[in-house]
Amino acid sequence: MTSLNRRSLLAGSAAAGVAALAGPARAQETPGVTATEIKIGCTTSLSGPVSALGTIARCSDAYFKMINEQGGIAGRRINFIFYDDAFNPAKTVEQTRKLIESDNVAFLFSMLGTSPNSAVVKYINANKVPHLFLSVNGDKWGDYQTYPWTMGFAPSSRTEAQVFAKYALSQKADAKFALLYQNDDLGKDFVAGLKDVLGAQYEARVKAVSYEVTDPTVDSQIVTLRASGADVLISGVTARFAAQAIRKVFELDWKPMHFVTSGASSVSSTIMPVGPERALGLITSTYIKDPSDPAWADDAGMKDYFAFMAKYYGDGNPKEFLNAYGYTVTSVLRKLLEQCNGNFSRASIMAQANNLKNLEVPTLLPGVRVNTSPTNHHPLRQMQLQRWDGKGYARFGSIIEGANL
Repeated sequence: MTSLNRRSLLAGSAAAGVAALAGPARAQETPGVTATEIKIGCTTSLSGPVSALGTIARCSDAYFKMINEQGGIAGRRINFIFYDDAFNPAKTVEQTRKLIESDNVAFLFSMLGTSPNSAVVKYINANKVPHLFLSVNGDKWGDYQTYPWTMGFAPSSRTEAQVFAKYALSQKADAKFALLYQNDDLGKDFVAGLKDVLGAQYEARVKAVSYEVTDPTVDSQIVTLRASGADVLISGVTARFAAQAIRKVFELDWKPMHFVTSGASSVSSTIMPVGPERALGLITSTYIKDPSDPAWADDAGMKDYFAFMAKYYGDGNPKEFLNAYGYTVTSVLRKLLEQCNGNFSRASIMAQANNLKNLEVPTLLPGVRVNTSPTNHHPLRQMQLQRWDGKGYARFGSIIEGANL
């Protein structure tokens, strides 16, 4: 996945929203809502360089069809309108305006990508449209003070770095860290996450080296990091550079505790190209049950997921993690809408987005729960680690929670 915002609602605004929607008869006065329908908008990549990620929106669309077949939410059918922006921020701007000003959607859901969302976040917040559960990994999407109408979903890269550091220190209290990071928002989240955990010791215990996305390799960076004598290597990188880092670490016969961000740990795009034997011991994180893992074959939640895929999204690959993600995030949205109790004003929707408490979702790992508040726009902060054993990833240890900042 590509590599997630914003302040509590004023009590007066929330109260006004409730008063304006005292009952279903007045639903037509609310943007995107009638007595029979709720319109939800999204921009995603159905074409372009990351078109594979478009399956998230398609899976959500299938989930909404299931909801509608079951009677909808408070008697209203979901009308999910999603447009292809090809991961082009200029198209995202055009289509987001169309969704809000022409389609008149109630809110925006699961919009894909940091650059596309960055291009529209100010406009969306200026119009006070809920901008929920974005398909992104950046920590900035939890900035509730700057963007109170925006909220990410997946654990951010900063949270992941915190989890990696916490585990490393539990195994070696005096560990020295080497950090390879991409010189952008993704990589800087890893710097911030390590600083969160190490505090004043960061400078003394961390050797951090960056690279540019235009660099041909990160070989020289890995050589520099090895020379630091670090016990732990954290690669805050994308898939191409993760494969290079794994290969170079192997060639140097360096054996640090090596962590790679979950977004760059794919078996197909990272492990296999570099050679599964070279990645032995590699550690990454997860928070959703992996549909390709036979360990979940008899799990009730995953049985429901596979049944859903077979009935409503037959064209999708049920073992694709992105589809499990789409199913999971849409399950959370369903709970949010049910909590609205028929009041679908934008203020009410945002108030309930800020009021998810210890929500358990059958496709999340046991112990991982969704929590939000007006001052917490990071719904997921918990992860479990998993280690590459040569044939697959094996989860180990307990659930680890990122720092509460």
